[in-house]
Amino acid sequence: MSVRLSLLALLAQGSSYGYQLRSELDWRTGGAGPINVGQIYNTLDRLERDKLVRKTGIGNFYEITDAGRAAVAQWFSSSSPVSELAAKLALAATLPGVDVDAIVRTQRAALPVPRNNSAPSSSAELAAEIVAASVRAAAESGRELLDATERLLASGIPRTPLSDEVPRRGRPAKPVA
Repeated sequence: MSVRLSLLALLAQGSSYGYQLRSELDWRTGGAGPINVGQIYNTLDRLERDKLVRKTGIGNFYEITDAGRAAVAQWFSSSSPVSELAAKLALAATLPGVDVDAIVRTQRAALPVPRNNSAPSSSAELAAEIVAASVRAAAESGRELLDATERLLASGIPRTPLSDEVPRRGRPAKPVA
């Protein structure tokens, strides 16, 4: 999962601070990759250095820049490796205003067309067929994921804007007796 681009996609929805972004990213990607808050802030620092986000000056909130919006648009309009696709689709499917159907079409068009496998007659052909089998398996996995995504999107579940709730840090407070 591209943490960098995922954070930009979240910030395209509105200003947030690091811990809030971590919470949003975790639930919107189905916990695809547990990310610690330190990684979030390190990534935000790099995004700020690259002028893709800026601090608002209000409580360490971050907001996306025009260059950051362009990077998100490019990410959503280009294909991704199958290994990163589930998290990208899960994130996109939960964000208002993201054309998930376009992402599915783009990804589907980028998947390799299966070719007939042949019986190898040498070690070199054997190696090439093993690699080709791996490409076919990844493409089939990608197709199945895209099919499942289309079925799930047809359920009509509404998209969810960023939460206004400020996530709690640390341990929960003890109830007052």
